[in-house]
Amino acid sequence: MARDNMAALCIAGRPMAADLRARTPRLTQRVVARLLVELPVYAELPQEEVAGDVAEIVQHSLRQFADVLERRRRAEPDEFGRQRDSAALRAEEGVPLDAILSAYQIGAATAWDELAAGAEPSDLPSFQEALSYFLDFQRLLTSAVSSAYLEVRQILDSQEHGGRHALMTALVAGDTAGHRPAPRYAVLTLAFAPHPDEAGSGQRARIAARRKIRRIRTVLDEVADEPALTALDASGGTALLPFSAGWDELRDLVARAAKSADTQVTAAAEITGPAGVPAAATRNAEIMDLVRRAGHPPGLYRLADVLLEYQLSRPSGALAGLAALLAPLDRKPELLRTLERYLAFDLDRRTTGAALHVHPNTVAYRVRRISALTGLDPARPRDLQLLHAALIARRALS
Repeated sequence: MARDNMAALCIAGRPMAADLRARTPRLTQRVVARLLVELPVYAELPQEEVAGDVAEIVQHSLRQFADVLERRRRAEPDEFGRQRDSAALRAEEGVPLDAILSAYQIGAATAWDELAAGAEPSDLPSFQEALSYFLDFQRLLTSAVSSAYLEVRQILDSQEHGGRHALMTALVAGDTAGHRPAPRYAVLTLAFAPHPDEAGSGQRARIAARRKIRRIRTVLDEVADEPALTALDASGGTALLPFSAGWDELRDLVARAAKSADTQVTAAAEITGPAGVPAAATRNAEIMDLVRRAGHPPGLYRLADVLLEYQLSRPSGALAGLAALLAPLDRKPELLRTLERYLAFDLDRRTTGAALHVHPNTVAYRVRRISALTGLDPARPRDLQLLHAALIARRALS
């Protein structure tokens, strides 16, 4: 008789496969609870990751072993793709390999204790057959997880110290002799807001930061014609994307990166050939500084978006004179804040009031005070231009 048609494996009168499937949700909760108690690195993981990725892979492995018991055939090495993918992600996040393997062992021990509970001497043949499948399953699982983890670590190490790192260094330095750069690059200077899970200084914060960086790198690679060249940390950095698309794709990229990493992303960008990378990186840094000082919202910025601010922030004899137009407000910080918000919101009193948490009538009163002190009325086009220029000059000189 073919083994596929044999009766179900039973222990203590319970069909093992069906029993394991029925218990999988509860077992998953038990395993996750044990991980949080017994492995400190899992207790410091972001809650989103524990409830999501970790719990899902525990549940998948339990159901996968239930399938082995049901068909009464050993697992095949190519059946552990999801575990390999999970191990690869943990490698990118810097979770230690010994912690990952210990987690799988805890899951296996918890499941086996449940399955074998109440076994009697008459169950010995079924027990021995199931144990054989179990040990083989663990061997293949451990091999798949370890190899996937080590492969990713090797790739990451080689990328950090290998050709891509050298090419990026050469491009930023303006000396690509001996390298083969792409015809065109999107040069991005990026700033990332911290994710809530990055609060603190423990392992949880470090893993959350690595995961944010990994997700953003993934989006960059999806858009680039070749793998992106990146130098990123938790607060941002530089990315050079071999790129043949246009600005609409770059704007979409920044939005997707922010959504993927669940954080705010601000970027300054320029598209140029290899020789233009150093100058583009310098301009991007200046644009990011202007965006930050002006309090602009997250998103993608290019020089065309901040032309006035950029030009007015260049060193010139006019800067001090422009900044001095607002000197009467130096001792009135509430008026200066109101002016900044009022201009930023296109002279809308209601929106400005909401941003400052004051009544629109208060905004109107303060605007009148600003006009009286400075002699400049935002309602007059020429004065409005001067007020804008004066604010930019103050930021530049500060």
